Amino acid sequence: MATVQEQLKDLEGRYAQRQAALATLFEEAGPELDFEKIKSISGDSTAKVEHIRALNKELDDLGSQIAEKREMLEIAGRLSRGNSEGQSSERTVDEKSFGELFVDSPAFKSKGAGAHLDIDVKTLMETGAGWEPESTRSGLVVPYATRPIQVSQLIPTVPINQSAYKYMEETTFTPGAAEKAEGAEYGEATFVLTERSKVVEKVTAWLPITDEQLEDVPGVRAYVEQRLRFALQQRFDTAIITGTGVSPALQGLEKLVGIGTQAKGSDSDPAAVYKAIMKCRVTGRAVPNVVIFDSMHWQNIRLLTTDDGVYIFGSPTEPGPERIWGLPVVLCDALVDSDAIVGDFPGFSLCGLRRGIDVQITNAHSDYFIKGKQAIRADFRCVLVWTRPAAFCLVTGLS
Repeated sequence: MATVQEQLKDLEGRYAQRQAALATLFEEAGPELDFEKIKSISGDSTAKVEHIRALNKELDDLGSQIAEKREMLEIAGRLSRGNSEGQSSERTVDEKSFGELFVDSPAFKSKGAGAHLDIDVKTLMETGAGWEPESTRSGLVVPYATRPIQVSQLIPTVPINQSAYKYMEETTFTPGAAEKAEGAEYGEATFVLTERSKVVEKVTAWLPITDEQLEDVPGVRAYVEQRLRFALQQRFDTAIITGTGVSPALQGLEKLVGIGTQAKGSDSDPAAVYKAIMKCRVTGRAVPNVVIFDSMHWQNIRLLTTDDGVYIFGSPTEPGPERIWGLPVVLCDALVDSDAIVGDFPGFSLCGLRRGIDVQITNAHSDYFIKGKQAIRADFRCVLVWTRPAAFCLVTGLS
């Protein structure tokens, strides 16, 4: 019977033979692996591929057998060396288990059967004194609690290609229309148009960040860009309400010259809102489409009850209408100088968008290049236009 060394030598020879055969086939196929060029194997390309796969499989099997034989020889060598150095076949003290060492110890042997054994307990290996359990952070990022986008969707957006938005406003309308007798002079009409111009402003934000953060933290750039975009949108959303209109600030409703106002006075909250609606209709000659409410003031209206405790705007067991006087309600936490705003947004407001949000990154800022820093900036250019201020009305003094 062949020895392990002889078996290993035979396996290694067969392994080398199969390797050479496989290499020959790939040389015949060429760099483009055209199996039609292989002449040492008969059959079509499919048969040749199957032959190559069989060779690969045989190489895998031979490799496993070679590893097994080499391991056997290594074990035999260790045993041979151990015996030659006078080691006994019995396990040494170092090879005994903890239980065997305990039973063989003098402390255990000195105790009678069933006796209590005192053991000197050492420091307990626990979380505090041993390894801290491995814990991988999840990919969850909880955003800061901040005001969401609430009113931007109310403003129609139109693209513009200049640095200002200009339009004509009819500032005088004298119709002159009247019934006249035959041959009488017609009434004269007078129409005066005035050019209005609103300058495009820029809304901006930027963030410094190190090269290491961008390189080592997966998704950090996408996160930063997303939050910068949100910051710009939130600022625009706020400017719709509170913008002063003093360049470079956008023009907001609460600072809009010519906007209607309606104080609650002795009226109920719903009555004050209705009067504001009528001011938009009569004075502004507009058709209001929405009422923007401060959240807490809408809460007070939603909780109004009759004298016997019946909720006017719907039972607590029902969702209740998010409408007042037939108009949808939009909640906004940005109101400062008013409690509600009524208006015809589709008819008499627009956002002229010169350029959408653009995000850029550079290290060409200050000493950022030599300090391994980057600056990520985002901005967009637009203008807010209120073509008829009287088509909107601020409501103040609500409960």
